Amino acid sequence: MRATHLAARSGPTTGPTAGRATDARRPALAMAPLIALSLGYFLVMLDVTVVNVAIPDIRTSLGTGATALQWIVDGYSTLFAGLLLLGGALADRVGHRRTFLTGLGIFTVASLACALAGSPAPLIAGRLAQGAGAALLVPASLGLLRATHPDRAVRARAVTVWGAVASVAFGAGPVAGGLLVAASGWRAVFWLNLPVAALAVALTLRHLPSAFRSRHEAPKADPLGQLLVVVGLIALAGGLNEAGTRGWASPLVLSAIGLGIAALAALAAVERALEARLPAGGRRAPLLPPSLFRAPSFTPTAAIGLLISLGYYGMLFLTTLYFRQERGFSALATGFALLPSVCTGLIAAPLSSRITARTGPYPPMAAGLALGALGFLGWLPAGPHTPYPVLLFALIATGLGQTLTALSATAAIVDTAPAAGVGIASAVFNVARQVGSAVGVALFGTLATTASDFTEGLRLSACLAATAFATGALLALPARRRTTTPTTGETDPPRHPADLQVTRQEPH
Repeated sequence: MRATHLAARSGPTTGPTAGRATDARRPALAMAPLIALSLGYFLVMLDVTVVNVAIPDIRTSLGTGATALQWIVDGYSTLFAGLLLLGGALADRVGHRRTFLTGLGIFTVASLACALAGSPAPLIAGRLAQGAGAALLVPASLGLLRATHPDRAVRARAVTVWGAVASVAFGAGPVAGGLLVAASGWRAVFWLNLPVAALAVALTLRHLPSAFRSRHEAPKADPLGQLLVVVGLIALAGGLNEAGTRGWASPLVLSAIGLGIAALAALAAVERALEARLPAGGRRAPLLPPSLFRAPSFTPTAAIGLLISLGYYGMLFLTTLYFRQERGFSALATGFALLPSVCTGLIAAPLSSRITARTGPYPPMAAGLALGALGFLGWLPAGPHTPYPVLLFALIATGLGQTLTALSATAAIVDTAPAAGVGIASAVFNVARQVGSAVGVALFGTLATTASDFTEGLRLSACLAATAFATGALLALPARRRTTTPTTGETDPPRHPADLQVTRQEPH
């Protein structure tokens, strides 16, 4: 461990053998901790898509109505988005390992409750609890990933592995769900989580170091900020989810979105006031320090996260409907048809790792955004009888572009965040992605239903998705110029005012 930290702190080497010397000193990936963290994120992403395939069987088995089915699907993502910032703050405050294990435990118990549910109510409750557990473990896992890989170039490789596993889980969800439901029924999609979670817990306890924070030195909590962020994000996410089915003019949708915006506006005012008091001896640190958004490139990268999720997941929702409704594919056949897009993590991960280690995260981010924008334009020829090979470029380019961008952006967020605020920074990024996904699904779903026919709505949505990715590329270019930290050797970004009241975690 001492050698690892010495290598991480050393400055960049110059001369013709600089690259070889740096590689010789650089530690290898910590594989056991990385597997544990990747398994946790695997569960989170798998349960985004695997349940969708089981919905018809759940409806038949439990006699579930349309509203309950919607909450079985959307309740998970709503709680996940609504509690992410709280989960990130808890991870930074009480320790990333403790929060990660707590999130895994909640997710596992919730999965068991879903598998045993005999009526819609306990199944919905289990899905909500799964979302809460996911909101704890995702930001905590990124904090642990940074702690176990202090060297920036090695950490970039770790982030790509972590993200690639999640990408494979997301892509495998429809196929795995179809196979499990066909073989053992809908409950199997929840039983699958138990052995995976148990392995993740065992590896975490054995290979990830514990950490603590002295209670008398820790800043006091920000209860008003926590309340406002939970109310704001749950109301906003819930309103956007409902907009896809009820329409944007629904009183419920307008009320929920209005409440969410008002709560988040109040949060901004409260957090600004708390941070302003810190230099004068204020005892409460803000849940979401406004100065975080002044860190180099943080805000553009978070905006890129929103844009790629808006474009990609909005279009993924429509392309799923395209294959099911326009082409008449079965659920399993649709899953296989989407594999070229959703499983590109196997290609994007090593590509992102190599480029990011040499150039930093922003060049591959810009390249992924440009590729994705071109890929969305590949949907313009789509029609009711378009041969599948004609659509392969669109599927591959959008999947590869989105995954390459997401992996690079995650690495950039981890690097940009202050050492004591990785949990909250990663939570902000994931909230941006969740909101982008909800907006994309609701907006593109509306366009598809209000257009003269489905394919016209699909093409219009593809143009909007391409615009979102192109806008992200324009944000990535100046973000690269604002980033001056080296790509080798660990150099934390400048500390911001919130760090004045935050103590660093030390190993037991």
